[in-house]
Amino acid sequence: MHMQDCGGHGLPRRRIIQGGLAAAAVGTLGAGGAAAAPGAALAAAGEAGARAIDIHAHYYPQAFLDILGEAGKPYGFDHRAALDGFFIGSQHYEAKFTDLALRLADMDQRGVEVHALSLTAPMLYWAPPELSERLARAWNDGASAAHQAHPRRFVGLATLPMGDPDRAIGELDRAAKLPGIRGVYLGTNIEDRDLDDPRFLPVFARIEALGLPVFLHPLKTLDRGDRMKPFYLSNVIGNPLDTAIACAHLIFGGVMDRFPGLDICLPHAGGVVPILIGRWDHAAEVRRELAHLKRPPSAYLRRFTYDTVAHSAKIMKFVIAEVGIDRIMLGSDYCFDMGYAHPIEVVDALGLDDAERRLVLRGTAAKLLKL
Repeated sequence: MHMQDCGGHGLPRRRIIQGGLAAAAVGTLGAGGAAAAPGAALAAAGEAGARAIDIHAHYYPQAFLDILGEAGKPYGFDHRAALDGFFIGSQHYEAKFTDLALRLADMDQRGVEVHALSLTAPMLYWAPPELSERLARAWNDGASAAHQAHPRRFVGLATLPMGDPDRAIGELDRAAKLPGIRGVYLGTNIEDRDLDDPRFLPVFARIEALGLPVFLHPLKTLDRGDRMKPFYLSNVIGNPLDTAIACAHLIFGGVMDRFPGLDICLPHAGGVVPILIGRWDHAAEVRRELAHLKRPPSAYLRRFTYDTVAHSAKIMKFVIAEVGIDRIMLGSDYCFDMGYAHPIEVVDALGLDDAERRLVLRGTAAKLLKL
């Protein structure tokens, strides 16, 4: 799988701060107590005052892959090894998705101190409840083991068997006690059910009670049909659109109001949410379907956090202007070709001042993940 260099292009510098720089967040910028790493880029990042945390970095523990190899074939998600990595179904993955030594070498070279490890497609919602729970336990145990082997380099975002909310809560309670588990990773829809479905409310209530942040990842837009098959549109349009659909359900469906302590991160710089927010506000004024809203949708923008995977410095600056610099966190989508090979260079292309840069590279993520 080819890793493309997605470093942004320099644009005229424009300082953008909205909502102020929270003193508590700034206070975490140099926290973490990480030992010096051998990579020159990592050392340089430390000297610059911000040891970077990547909140969008995907991982497959071997035990998770072993279960796929054993039980996934009837569902089209079997695992098999390859000389240069492995396959899940027909999708090829590089060895660095599961090899921590290769990952650490990449992190050192790129100047990234911490990966917040997360599962990615095919997730595990396709599996029947018992198998989904086995997969979740294997992934969460594997992420915790990576943290225990390298406590200053990895934390985990727990995956849950959301198809069965009772099992999801049970695994959430178990995983939250594991060393290094610092958040929850959810798909933008579960078995074609959106996140405001009443069956998921008890899970959100428990996540809020545990004080864990939620990180979302696109799965699929409903009713894609054949129009999304050519040109990789399922990803280049489908993923940012699916993020917006999930965000709309969380706002319009009342989840954000019901759980005011819930922290949710939207991937890919919020997808198409920031560009659509004016349209959402207008709809809330004129459409009876949204008459129940007590606040305009734009009032919820700062309830979410966002990664930096926008693939455009100009668009990323627009997102910052909409949501505030303190809601932005470094992300790379490691190690897919639609992510960033040099995520810190992407941040540096934004022309931020030192305090803003530290917030994006580490401060906000350190606060959210309690590092």
